[in-house]
Amino acid sequence: MNDVLTIVLGGGRGTRLFPLTHQRSKPAVPIGGKYRLIDIPLSNCLHAGLKRIYVLTQFNSASLNRHIAQTYRLDLFSGGSVEVLAAEQTPEGEQWFQGTADAVRQAARHFREIDAEYYLILAGDHIYRMDFNEMIEAHIESDADITIAAQPVSWEDAPQMGIVRFDATGQVAGFEEKPQRDRLEQIRASSPHSPASVLTAEKPFVASMGIYVFSRDVLYDVLDRDRAVDFGREIIPHALGTRRVHAFLYRGFWADVGTMRSFYDVNLMLTRRGAPFNFYHPRRPIYTHPRFLPPARIHDCRIDEALIAEGAYLDTCDVQTSVVGVRTSIHRGARVSRSILLGADFFEEQFGDLPLGIGRDAVLDGVIVDKNARIGEGARLVNDRGIQDVDGDGYYIRSGIIVVPKGGVVKPGTVV
Repeated sequence: MNDVLTIVLGGGRGTRLFPLTHQRSKPAVPIGGKYRLIDIPLSNCLHAGLKRIYVLTQFNSASLNRHIAQTYRLDLFSGGSVEVLAAEQTPEGEQWFQGTADAVRQAARHFREIDAEYYLILAGDHIYRMDFNEMIEAHIESDADITIAAQPVSWEDAPQMGIVRFDATGQVAGFEEKPQRDRLEQIRASSPHSPASVLTAEKPFVASMGIYVFSRDVLYDVLDRDRAVDFGREIIPHALGTRRVHAFLYRGFWADVGTMRSFYDVNLMLTRRGAPFNFYHPRRPIYTHPRFLPPARIHDCRIDEALIAEGAYLDTCDVQTSVVGVRTSIHRGARVSRSILLGADFFEEQFGDLPLGIGRDAVLDGVIVDKNARIGEGARLVNDRGIQDVDGDGYYIRSGIIVVPKGGVVKPGTVV
């Protein structure tokens, strides 16, 4: 693992997660009550012994910078570090990162001289627990130039992903980014060679997970020769036929939480018994910033299928199938169901007319409440009318989900 350099792609503006990304970059979005999205790829790296890590970002990177600086302080004598590289104007160029490949190309001036034979390239907004040792060893043993992490997907998910086809030797023979339904029919009808043991009637396609291993010389050669800006849409398809491109088949849980709906669904999944992914693991925990908070305080409440983070205060309320983040206050008579409460950055010492958190007798169903928000007494956030997208007074609705932004205020008695 000393021969591997890791690059985590921080993503673009994160418009599909607005307003959660209004004041922070996508990898800094909280998840699971106390973590941030960036904690997942970084924890996977540390468990694999990968300690030379760069995180590339360009939008709203202040909170991400702060979180990484406070959390990932590696041993001074290990030679390891986790460093954020933001887009910058240089003599070689003055443009923002134009895509995933262009981000690596522009940032390479900071790590090109580092002694590393292999480059592991990850996304900063995916949920999974993977042993990167296995993927890198498979890359070396197969003498591949490029290895793509891939997994079986359904007809429903395939149009949103890069679909992989194989030849008789197991090498990747085709790669198509986000093919339409009619093209998927053609791909399926062509009966490409593929690992039959991992495909089923429910999941008949193999899709890229957006995780790559490049041999050093190959990475810099394709970046220098091909001015393409995106790995999935351009670099990988262009490499087929000229490079040895292999797939590493991953059979565990994986989810891209780059949209509001996927972010909401994954958070609710975490609350369920037997969830395919959770933050409880005896040997591979997900690390995050240690806050040294007191335990949650819960008085006279009805709680079922919920995650309650430390520092929370729940008083005579009803919480069902929800995530309650750090320092969240839910006051008397409130009812919260199928909702994600991201928590608060501070404790409120004195309650005013509109206290921090969920006010008395408020009703929330299908809601994401960002940090430091205030939901007034008697507010009803339910979206009974099934509105899909609208900007309201103190809230937004995206994909049918009510979202209260960071520091947002929903006035007492508001009905959505």
